[in-house]
Amino acid sequence: MFDIPLSEDFRKRKVKKEKKEIEPQEILLDALAQKKEAELGISEQKFEVPLSKKIFQGVFITFFILIFFLFAKTFQLQVFQNKELFLQAEEQSQRIYYLRSERGVIYDRNLKQLVWNEASFDLVADIKDLPKNEEEQLRMFKEISGILGESSGDLKEKIEKTDAKKVLISENISHDTLILLEIKINSGEFPGFRIEENVVRNYLNSPNISHLIGYIGRINQEELSVAQNYSFTDLIGKSGVEKSYEETLRGKPGILKIKKDALGKEKEREEQSQPEAGKSLVLWLDTGLQEKIEEELGRILKEVDSKKAAAVALDPRTGGVLALVSYPAFDNNLFSGENPEELKKFMEAPSTLELKPFFNRVISGKYLTGSTIKPLIASAALEEKIISPDKKINDSEGKIVVQDYWNPEKTWEYKDWKIHGWTDMRKAIAESCNVYFYTVGGGYGDQEGLGPTKIKEYLEKFGWNQKTGIDLPWESEGFIPDKDWKKRTLGQGWWDGDTYNLSIGQGFLKITPLEVVTAFSAIANGGKLLQPQVVQKIIGSEKNLGEEDKSSSSPFAEARVIEEFKPKIIRENFIDPKNLQIVREGMRQAVTAGSATGWLDTLSVSAAAKTGTAELGGDYYHNWVTVFAPYEDPQIVLTILIENVEGMKPAALPVAKEVLKWYFGQK
Repeated sequence: MFDIPLSEDFRKRKVKKEKKEIEPQEILLDALAQKKEAELGISEQKFEVPLSKKIFQGVFITFFILIFFLFAKTFQLQVFQNKELFLQAEEQSQRIYYLRSERGVIYDRNLKQLVWNEASFDLVADIKDLPKNEEEQLRMFKEISGILGESSGDLKEKIEKTDAKKVLISENISHDTLILLEIKINSGEFPGFRIEENVVRNYLNSPNISHLIGYIGRINQEELSVAQNYSFTDLIGKSGVEKSYEETLRGKPGILKIKKDALGKEKEREEQSQPEAGKSLVLWLDTGLQEKIEEELGRILKEVDSKKAAAVALDPRTGGVLALVSYPAFDNNLFSGENPEELKKFMEAPSTLELKPFFNRVISGKYLTGSTIKPLIASAALEEKIISPDKKINDSEGKIVVQDYWNPEKTWEYKDWKIHGWTDMRKAIAESCNVYFYTVGGGYGDQEGLGPTKIKEYLEKFGWNQKTGIDLPWESEGFIPDKDWKKRTLGQGWWDGDTYNLSIGQGFLKITPLEVVTAFSAIANGGKLLQPQVVQKIIGSEKNLGEEDKSSSSPFAEARVIEEFKPKIIRENFIDPKNLQIVREGMRQAVTAGSATGWLDTLSVSAAAKTGTAELGGDYYHNWVTVFAPYEDPQIVLTILIENVEGMKPAALPVAKEVLKWYFGQK
């Protein structure tokens, strides 16, 4: 480095240390360095300082801690979170799709098909498989929106607003649109999008049977959270038997597993299970009877200027629902999704908001029954032996007069609709004598009455104040007032007047038409309270090729019967058959010489009936009739309710007459 001449004597001076020679220039450099240290005042410091023991220990401990945490984290991931992380990895690499099964169809009792399946196709986006590049996404959204005839902004907003893994983009795609989308998706131009096949239900006779059959619709988040093996694009039963027999009709979906590579491209497809078709239902429903009731109700409602009604017919031998009409109804085909604008228009119509056509008045409507209650009160009075059926009570004034409990100078009058004269039980039922039932219900003069507790007890034995258990959703239970309820709710005591009102179906009483027809079925069949049933059989789609079925003439011979529902007895022997026979005779007399004379006495079969007119205030009434026929061997019990009829004009009776005339004329 420095070219300095050195003397021969200097060259001979060499220092050896551990066999390493020190060159003369290093000695000079060291001397120069010492001089520089002196100038800078750092001659006491060293350029190389060995690490202290504490620092070395600290570094070692830190290194050990890091290694410990590394191994601990590895142990956590490999042992404790192994399954979770494995599933996450699997989820990233594979997709599970449900293969929809064919939904079962629905028939009436004569195997007339009431529901059909039609293929439908939906466009679905899988968020995980969408391109990560925003420009590529926007290009794809714009092209898809152009095919669908929608705004690309709407599609982008629909995807970005959801937290779900999959998004339903468009449903019920038209045929031409479907073909174009399929080409683009299969060619890989629309990654993350796929076509899913679905089903649309086509309902016959809608809206005639809409409350009974119901409809299906897109599953919502609440339903999805509790339902098993459903995807967010599935359709599910929303009302009627479509809802109550959802599991039976739907069947079992298959499972398709698709594996994808890191780029999201499909590399393997495995069908893990095949879908199992849903079972079909055979109802007790007589479609012709249903249509006739709906037709006659529509006619009479126009005549009496009313808009709401309910009618239900049961077979008293089985409890099978032969017909169920709630008026007004709705078109369940609107919920197929094929015409959303039409559905929106219907839902927002003033008449829809006012009349509530989705409300099933037969099973959920609660009404004053009026004189419809009287055969049940008569049964209770006979069972408790408080009066002989032949004992006559004098209705000479068309009312009873009761002295006020607190003020002897004040009296209360409870009126009849006419003067009946001397009346026994059969006549009281036939002519609907209020005075008679005031007397046996609440007591009057020297005649003991049932009292509110016994009245409620027997009404409940007939199935009132409780759900019948019909196989339809959203059934309501009626209401029978009592002392405790009135004290708790109104802060008032129970008066004799409350008992008198209850005895003739007035006051606070509220009962469903289904409870009424179920109770009268027990009178018709001799004392068996049967659970109403809509579905008669569950059948499979496969042909039953057994030799026994081949030779059978039954319309079910070609169908595999999976389950046949037997009559379900809720209660029996709670009223002596002899007492029920007296009540039946009174109802028969109502047709031959009482309140139903001139209407039901012209039928080709003998019938028994009880009418009812429930006062609503002003000059409006709920108009009832319940009739069973033939009298000797009842095959049908029919209950009809017309709401808010002005005046005492007959409304339910003309409907019952025309319906039963047609029904037995067909037979």
